[in-house]
Amino acid sequence: MGLANHLQRQQQRLDALCEALREETAALAKAQVDGDELAGLAETKQRLFRELDALESQRRQAQARLGYAEGRAGARQAAEEADCLDAWLTLMALAERVREFNATNGSLIRERMRQNQQMLDFLREAAGKPLYGPNGQARQRDSRVSSRA
Repeated sequence: MGLANHLQRQQQRLDALCEALREETAALAKAQVDGDELAGLAETKQRLFRELDALESQRRQAQARLGYAEGRAGARQAAEEADCLDAWLTLMALAERVREFNATNGSLIRERMRQNQQMLDFLREAAGKPLYGPNGQARQRDSRVSSRA
């Protein structure tokens, strides 16, 4: 298989990964997160990352076998000489977009976890103290649960 075909296969996997990450972003942005949906997306992402890793390993081995330098400089030179530099540049741009999506989703997940932890802390505190005073009136509490979701 030539380099152009190989880059096309990598691009197809990155396109699919981009789509899975877009779906994950949408799922994380919902007020009510669907755990099954996120689990399915996580499986899809893992499969695509494994496939991309295998393809990248093959490309690097071929690059070394053909005498090109390691890293991006060698990969770019190989793409130039195989007359598929545009495909290489498109692949690099797509990989950067995937990286950005992944970072955004990581931030969304961390924010959800922080909110969940705040809610758990509030519930633990509430469980340890009566919610009502001896007169039957609700006790004044500091609410640390964010209304943002």
